[in-house]
Amino acid sequence: MARPAIVDDLGREIVLAAPAGRIVALYGAFNEILAGMGLAGRIVARTEADADPASIAALPVIGTHMRPNLERVLAVKPDLALQLAGRGESLEAAEKLSALGVATATFSISDFPGLFSAIRRIGVLTGAPEAAEALCNALQKRLDAATSTAGAARPRVFFEARSGSLLGAGKGSMVDAVITAAGGTNAVTQDKKLVRLADEELLRLAPDVCLTQRGPMNPEARPMAERPEYAALPCVAAGRDYVVEEAVFSRPGPRSVAAVEELARLLAQKPAPEVRP
Repeated sequence: MARPAIVDDLGREIVLAAPAGRIVALYGAFNEILAGMGLAGRIVARTEADADPASIAALPVIGTHMRPNLERVLAVKPDLALQLAGRGESLEAAEKLSALGVATATFSISDFPGLFSAIRRIGVLTGAPEAAEALCNALQKRLDAATSTAGAARPRVFFEARSGSLLGAGKGSMVDAVITAAGGTNAVTQDKKLVRLADEELLRLAPDVCLTQRGPMNPEARPMAERPEYAALPCVAAGRDYVVEEAVFSRPGPRSVAAVEELARLLAQKPAPEVRP
């Protein structure tokens, strides 16, 4: 029987002696992928931030996504680690684990084709390609249903990743893919995951819809309408400023499809007929 093998998104060949049976995901969405494939029982540890699916809540904690405790990872004897490419610390952690003999596959996910490709390759590494394909098909069906509701107008959407020192989601982000699939257009045109903006620039962009994420990156999220400096924004005047969950919108994974479904519903709502006081 052929040994499971893939090429990850760093261009490295990952070859296993047998389908992975003890897996550590250094990024929570991979746990959700494994659970969606019916393989949650193969997860042997979790990071501090991850408790989904519920069955992993009691597992050993091995640190954070970007700074895992390598000794704790080795203690659970994984035959596969999964990492999401991003900031340098996450790649450094993957390199260190590989150097210690743990097969570590790293994926870069910023759109739905990239998500489905990662799922299928995880299916190869776990010896469960049929389960991976079934998950992709189920997610694609939901995605198609959500995108089919999009209107022709394609409103301009601003996604506020962080308030205060303002950060918006750019074209290089999974958020951009969510906005596009839901029937909107990203108001931020720079080809970066996150773009720093002055308040004046946001006012110039004048988005039709604003989404403010709530989560570890932006714990004190408030709708734009509650902030006087943004009173002139069209999204505020139309009552189309919303607070959404960071875990759903900003973290590439199966819940990105739920983000499209939620945003499609919000975009389908008619703007308020009167300007807010």
